[in-house]
Amino acid sequence: MNPLLDVRDLEVRYGARQVVNGVSFTVGRGEAVGLVGPSGCGKSTTALAVLRLLRPAAGAVRLDGIDVTDLPERELRLLRPRFQPVFQDPHGALSPRRRVRDQIAEPLRVHGRWSRADGPARVDELMELVGLSPAHGPRFPHELSGGQCQRVVIARALATRPELLVLDEPTSALDPSLRAGVLNLLMDLQDSLGVGYLLISHDHTAVRHVSDRVLTMRDGRLTP
Repeated sequence: MNPLLDVRDLEVRYGARQVVNGVSFTVGRGEAVGLVGPSGCGKSTTALAVLRLLRPAAGAVRLDGIDVTDLPERELRLLRPRFQPVFQDPHGALSPRRRVRDQIAEPLRVHGRWSRADGPARVDELMELVGLSPAHGPRFPHELSGGQCQRVVIARALATRPELLVLDEPTSALDPSLRAGVLNLLMDLQDSLGVGYLLISHDHTAVRHVSDRVLTMRDGRLTP
């Protein structure tokens, strides 16, 4: 059986500078794999390449056996519901002018999965899944705490029932008092939904708390 995510000999360059150099790893179905390392080591660039938000110079990124590195945009769009990002800054990831319920519903609308009959109930279900109340739905992001906003971002990422979440520093922008709650939420979601994680962070303790395996990156390479 194919791993859910299979990254092979990944290379990413910014101009003449090689940022990611020969990186290979897998994420199994329902597995949480941590990727840790110091700032500037290439881990966030690796995440962008896995999400196909940038094109690698060489190597392959396969999702369930499908190589996404050179996949035409039209075919990639059909695949995107299966792998979703959660980025570092929840306030930056959310529009300040749109209500929470509309932002959670957005992936359903974009990917043609919204219906007037079932859509609102699905949004309520997603909010409850991440520990929010449907009463938060009419609010705007500035009316929520940072931890609540990150829960909205996670709910939005789960809207299309993805098989893989790529989480890039998902708790580093939060107060220490809120980090544990979000990390525990991620563990609960993995248990209940069977979703796979690629969890990127400089915080070794947080990553080890959530992950089944931890990989270490330095100077663009994975270290033994």
